[in-house]
Amino acid sequence: MSGASFSGQTVWVTGAGRGIGYQTALAFHEAGARVTGLDLAFPQAEYPFAITQVDVADASRVAEVTQRLLKENPRLDVLVNAAGILRMGATDALSQQAWKETFDVNVGGAFNLFQATMEVFRQQRGGAIVTVASDAAHTPRIGMSAYGASKAALKSLALTVGLELASFGVRCNLVSPGSTDTDMQRDMWQTPDAEQQRIRGFAEQFKLGIPLGKIARPQEIAAAILFLASPAASHITLQDIVIDGGSTLGA
Repeated sequence: MSGASFSGQTVWVTGAGRGIGYQTALAFHEAGARVTGLDLAFPQAEYPFAITQVDVADASRVAEVTQRLLKENPRLDVLVNAAGILRMGATDALSQQAWKETFDVNVGGAFNLFQATMEVFRQQRGGAIVTVASDAAHTPRIGMSAYGASKAALKSLALTVGLELASFGVRCNLVSPGSTDTDMQRDMWQTPDAEQQRIRGFAEQFKLGIPLGKIARPQEIAAAILFLASPAASHITLQDIVIDGGSTLGA
């Protein structure tokens, strides 16, 4: 991945059951970190890192789990907020439940982790937080009003937390992936050529294509997360790196 060593460091990754969260937790594990993955479900038979089942949208459960983990090990070097869900539909056809669930997980989940860990980061006067937003926070997509709005709110939240923690030496950054080869992405593909259609773009939906001509791999997102958490990014904070193969044209 990034080539950085995280030997002996403690890393928490939400959404670690699959997709970008899983690949990120795996990359930190391979870089020597003590990793705890947090997620609602862990569908694989085995995981090479410690796992804890938790609904990040449940504030009381998050508080309970984080207190237990911090009692076991009072230091937290890196927090990665990668948990997220996608609920699609035209804005006026989207259910209230779908809207609420999207914000509860995508924004509320990170908020709950921030509330549970900010004091620890302040006290230790160091650490890194990387939050996974989306290129949908930068460019609107038809049928993705809840997802895009939640990720835009998540970006604002993460930057505010970064500003509040900056004077304590804690760096807070974001990555905003575009289309990435995950289960969430594949659930959106309805035809055999859906991947190539996404690369070409959908002019009728004002969806841009991907200039690099490929879908991202989760490992490519994980590599950027490890870089932002590493000493190589020691003077980088309050930044949002868009990793979309150029599809938002730098927006």
